Amino acid sequence: MVASIGHYINNKPVAGKSGRTGDITNPATGEVTAKVAFATEAEIDEAVQIAKKAQLAWAATPPLRRQRVMFNLKSLIEKHTDDLARHLSLEHGKTFDDAKGEVGRGLEVVEFACAIGHHMKGDFTEQVATDMDSWSIRQPLGVVAGITPFNFPIMIPCWMGAMAVATGNAFILKPSEKDPSAPMLLAELYTQAGAPPGIFQVVNGDKVAVDALLKHPDVPAISFVGSTAIGEYVYHTGTQHNKRVQALCGAKNHMVVMPDADLDQVTDALIGAGYGAAGERCMAISVAVAVGDIGDKLIHKLAPRVQALKIGPGLDPQSEMGPLVTRQHRDKVMGYVDQGVKEGAKLVVDGRGLKLQGYENGNFMGGCLFDHVTPDMTIYKDEIFGPVLSVVRSGNFDEAIKLVNDHAYGNGTAIFTRDGDSARAFASNVKVGMVGINVPIPVPVAYHSFGGWKASVFGDHGIYGMEGVRFYTKLKTITARWPTGIRSGAEFNFKARA
Repeated sequence: MVASIGHYINNKPVAGKSGRTGDITNPATGEVTAKVAFATEAEIDEAVQIAKKAQLAWAATPPLRRQRVMFNLKSLIEKHTDDLARHLSLEHGKTFDDAKGEVGRGLEVVEFACAIGHHMKGDFTEQVATDMDSWSIRQPLGVVAGITPFNFPIMIPCWMGAMAVATGNAFILKPSEKDPSAPMLLAELYTQAGAPPGIFQVVNGDKVAVDALLKHPDVPAISFVGSTAIGEYVYHTGTQHNKRVQALCGAKNHMVVMPDADLDQVTDALIGAGYGAAGERCMAISVAVAVGDIGDKLIHKLAPRVQALKIGPGLDPQSEMGPLVTRQHRDKVMGYVDQGVKEGAKLVVDGRGLKLQGYENGNFMGGCLFDHVTPDMTIYKDEIFGPVLSVVRSGNFDEAIKLVNDHAYGNGTAIFTRDGDSARAFASNVKVGMVGINVPIPVPVAYHSFGGWKASVFGDHGIYGMEGVRFYTKLKTITARWPTGIRSGAEFNFKARA
């Protein structure tokens, strides 16, 4: 029996009305497990109008009460971590432990939102002029929407939704149509946590739903995470309709390996950061830059580890890497491997021929490792979003940092070294938004903010932390005078207040 997934509107699940649906498949078996409804413009408008009415009262709710809802949500997510992770694993393909880790990373931002009363405190200045005070406050935008990708179907909705709702907005989530079950459960948890009807809603769909949100006059802000091509479209379409937009996009993350680095530590880091979640992470390391004469040593250590990866269904506790999300995406990744071979890169480990007994229809491929990759190759320039690691040789530190800086993307990067001078110079001079020093995936903790540079982002705000507070609120400054009875007449010209 194939399940039906609709939408979550006004604190309850509702069936779709369009008659258009998409297939949800189990990536390990290829089996269709559910049909998800695709919303119409009218259904999007219905959700927006419900949110618009609910938001007025929610914005007037004291922050203390709003953060109590966040505390309740935190407890519920902790209680349902295994349920959320199971949905993730069955629909995305990532391993169960990795899925639980994703829930935990989303939970960190919910925890940050539990202190929203503190984060939204304004500034006050007494006596800016005689008998005059001035203060600033931050107020919510209204109805805001989030468009989230398939690779983190719970973490990124937590990043967006918690910040939007805690700051007093109503939030409409359009999750990926490939794995919507975890977001639907998250919406139920918001209801159980005490969020009023209409404050957190989920509309499933495709481009029709995305365009309806981008163009809706009652949605002043859009958050997006996904590919650069779609992110650029979201940014330009949203801003053309006078919206505030943050679009976090693609990546090609380099790890610079200095000659003094601990190669055992480097190898462990590259295996986890390059092949975890089958490489379907915007912060995955997909390029290792071997500096000096360590390239052969690095390949010697990496190759057997890539060959030994334990690949299987996400719910198998022995699996280190699961399948890719869809057959189409797996074939696209394999096409990149074909192109790499054609363009002259050395394919040290070839995972294209992997077959798993009992899972012949699954979207599996083994880890691939390239050596002697050059910057003119397609596999170096494009975001592959799969279990493919490229090793590039670099003569010295300056060449390595130029390599990173010359790339179109600037999401994350890392350097592995024991030398403080090299690490400090790298952190100061690299043109990338998130930098790790002996840390392969430098995703900031919740009270800092996540965001890249260059083609990895459109818009000016990070996605959580104080950047998130600023994105989901607008600044208002009030200047007040309480006269003491002395009149000085009309003032027609600016003059110094002191």
